[in-house]
Amino acid sequence: MKKFNHYSRKEFLTRSGLMLSSLALDKLPSFSSRLSTDQVQVGIIGTGSRGTGLAKILMGIKGVKITALCDVYQPHLTSARQIVGDKVSTYTDYRKLLEDKNIEAVVIATPLFLHHPMAKDAIQAEKHVYLEKAMAYDIPQAIDLRKVVEASSKVFQVGFQYRYFALYHKVKEVISQNWLGKITHFECQYNRNSNWRFPVNNPKDEKLINWRMYRAYCGGPLSELCAHQIDAVHYLLDKRPIKVVGFGGVNYWKDGRETYDHIRTVYEYPEGIQSSVTSVLSNAYNGYNIRILGDRATLEIQRDKAFIYAESTKNQQGTVDGVTGATLLARTQGEAEELIFKEKNEQLPDPSVLSLQHFIHCIVTNDKPLSNAHTAYDSTIAIHMGNLAAETETVQHWKPEYTP
Repeated sequence: MKKFNHYSRKEFLTRSGLMLSSLALDKLPSFSSRLSTDQVQVGIIGTGSRGTGLAKILMGIKGVKITALCDVYQPHLTSARQIVGDKVSTYTDYRKLLEDKNIEAVVIATPLFLHHPMAKDAIQAEKHVYLEKAMAYDIPQAIDLRKVVEASSKVFQVGFQYRYFALYHKVKEVISQNWLGKITHFECQYNRNSNWRFPVNNPKDEKLINWRMYRAYCGGPLSELCAHQIDAVHYLLDKRPIKVVGFGGVNYWKDGRETYDHIRTVYEYPEGIQSSVTSVLSNAYNGYNIRILGDRATLEIQRDKAFIYAESTKNQQGTVDGVTGATLLARTQGEAEELIFKEKNEQLPDPSVLSLQHFIHCIVTNDKPLSNAHTAYDSTIAIHMGNLAAETETVQHWKPEYTP
């Protein structure tokens, strides 16, 4: 490959990685030093595993005080209260929590079907909102919630936390410097070998605990797992999809679930770029993975690492299937070179930590989140287009009414 500004590709990856803290992360300032002396009082709506995890993160952010918890499932509420502290108020009706004038912001970590009504009510109650992905249960809800947020002055952030991870900032920089050449394809997967279920002591709580299994509450693997990769492609390309095809079903975990245990979709973006998005719940090979295919190199994103593989530009002549002079299929990938995006031995915060830090920062400074109503809206529409394509076995197009 050609050299860039007199550095070799390896030197570029190393040097630019070491400069990251002064480059990409300039957009993520030192949060605690920017906070006011007054504490931001936060309520948590939804205290399951994700909500409790976010509560633990918030407890470690300077200038934040969790003052209220809400959940309809008493064991979750009790467990969260033990973690946050006995002085916190507890509710089973989120609307009662929103009536508390002292609460400035809410974190909503409930099943997908509740995202739209809860976020809308919270915005209209003059609360700042951190909403777990995706933005809404369906496309009409996403359109409505975007309009509600646009009419408000409150901070609205959606939990597509990889937009805050330095690794993706580095990948975006590498793409902009043309190290991969012309990009034609993304290959995204989020695979698990798991039934994705939680134990239920009382059968009447089945749908309350395992809501991801049922279509009335959830969009399945595309909304709960692959949503992050769909949003990552949007972030890296600064584009929204034109159309999508998809196939899904239940072919392994035949346990009464309604949402898919596998789905495969292909999205088409402007300039002919295609992105395949796959989730399989019966095989975890390579787990979380995004591959970006360019005509000069391939970039592979793993959970917290990335590697670049240079394309071979030399073809060898020989005998193939008895045809003399045919082109041999020479090695098409170079050796893996790790993409450097942090200093050696540097321990970077988890993306969820960075995401919540930025939420609090935006409340105090009135900045706009990196994952906001507009970016999350595009990704949410794309998620539902993919599910609709699989459910109807038709090509789903980005419709004019989807464009703000």
